[in-house]
Amino acid sequence: MSISNSTIFMPSVLTLRGIPGLESVQCWIGIPFFVMYLVAIIGNSLLLIIIKTERSLHEPMYIFLGMLAVTDIALATSIVPKMLGVYWFHAQEINFDSCLLQMCLIHAFQGIESGILLAMALDRYVAICHPLRHSAIFTHQVVTQIGAAVTLRAAILVAPGFILIKFRFQFYHTTVISHSYCEHMAIVKLAAEDIRINKIYGLFVAFTVAGMDLTFITLSYVQIFITVFRLPQKEARLKAFNTCTAHICVFLQLYLLSFFSFFTHRFGSHIPPYIHILFSSFYLLVPPFLNPLVYGAKTKKIRIHLVKLLCS
Repeated sequence: MSISNSTIFMPSVLTLRGIPGLESVQCWIGIPFFVMYLVAIIGNSLLLIIIKTERSLHEPMYIFLGMLAVTDIALATSIVPKMLGVYWFHAQEINFDSCLLQMCLIHAFQGIESGILLAMALDRYVAICHPLRHSAIFTHQVVTQIGAAVTLRAAILVAPGFILIKFRFQFYHTTVISHSYCEHMAIVKLAAEDIRINKIYGLFVAFTVAGMDLTFITLSYVQIFITVFRLPQKEARLKAFNTCTAHICVFLQLYLLSFFSFFTHRFGSHIPPYIHILFSSFYLLVPPFLNPLVYGAKTKKIRIHLVKLLCS
């Protein structure tokens, strides 16, 4: 590929434009993002405190919920502070390596969150379909190993994307990213070289993580529903189903938002760019914001211990 004289060689600093077309109201747009971030940090921190201090919650389901809370805090923190800096203080410049780091963290935490939801679905499957074997299968050691495997999988899948950008691209059309944060394709599109490998790898990671996790989660819940509806007593069916409702809500909101975001980016060429940017930002921040609210409202044990904590 020929490189024109207008290209930039190995830029050290990039510029986050924020929301192109809505620069005049970005300071107001930052307010709901700040509120969501605040609720995400407080809500997930309360979940962690409750799970850590209450010995009755030291079960696989709640340990996975604690992992999810840590992931949500880390994901929101890797996005919002810099985003608000762009919106409120016009701190648009970001070091190139810092931008790549933010990209890796965002995609890695997304992969970890998806993996933890898969682990939670498998835990509910064993607890409802094979209750006598649950304590033997989901030991504390196995839960720790699952957490490590989910984290390692995310790191292994994200690392090549970092390498392909860092060591393949030398020339860039521009240093201005038309986005509020550093995202894989937003950085790749800046390059003045062949980006097909990066595009293919990005799609491969998305379909590997979402496709595999979504398939196994769906199969788990199909088996759970079959088992629940075979129970003879209505009370037993309701009790078994209630243990899954919070996870189903979290699972649905995460994957519905992700698929909607994916298809609007791929096939919504007529949609204004600021709609894409706003929706992608909400798509990343809604799960950390909603997860503690959903689990706090739907899980009786957490509600009871939350009231105790607040009263004390």
